[in-house]
Amino acid sequence: MNAPYGRGIGTFRILHVSTGNVCRSPITERLTRHALDVRLGDGARDILVESAGTWGHEGAQMEAHAATVLHEMGAQAEGFTGRELRDEHVIEADLVLTATRDHRAQVISMGHSAGLRTFTLKEFARLVRAIDAATLPPPEDGAVARAAALVRAAAALRGWLLAPSVEADEVGDPYGAPVTYFRAVGEEIQQALDPVVTALTGVPARSAL
Repeated sequence: MNAPYGRGIGTFRILHVSTGNVCRSPITERLTRHALDVRLGDGARDILVESAGTWGHEGAQMEAHAATVLHEMGAQAEGFTGRELRDEHVIEADLVLTATRDHRAQVISMGHSAGLRTFTLKEFARLVRAIDAATLPPPEDGAVARAAALVRAAAALRGWLLAPSVEADEVGDPYGAPVTYFRAVGEEIQQALDPVVTALTGVPARSAL
């Protein structure tokens, strides 16, 4: 396995974190992976996407409604295994995206200099929208260099661009809810991911082409 970028060469790791690692973070992980593959093809292999839960159900399958939503959105749900968040996951990650501010605080409290690379998903999306893409390495320099620069730029903006409300930077928990709520959460995650993946890759979604 390649060493993570910033502590090694050649690979950039994204870690998605929620509570149980059976609903929000699996959806976010697989939607991220799907979007990267669609936009970068083989060039996406240098970006690894994983997830874990602060109270993760180790070895569990994702919730059935989460799998349904992923299939409906064109992403793969098969082969997923839940994980409890551990120190090594944070140490290896170059970017940690959490569902809520509480998850963000828990990741940062673990140490490992995680503060500058840990954001809620919606917070990171809000910050990257404000970054001039022309200041990032061009796509031809590779996805790893561009992703690392994006994280540094977003960290520099934090504190200057505040959320309009407490809830604005959070994704609600659909655990135990009907599939309709899972669909709403899936769309919410997709909308937050779109500017993130566009900024990471330099490639807009096909609908925007």
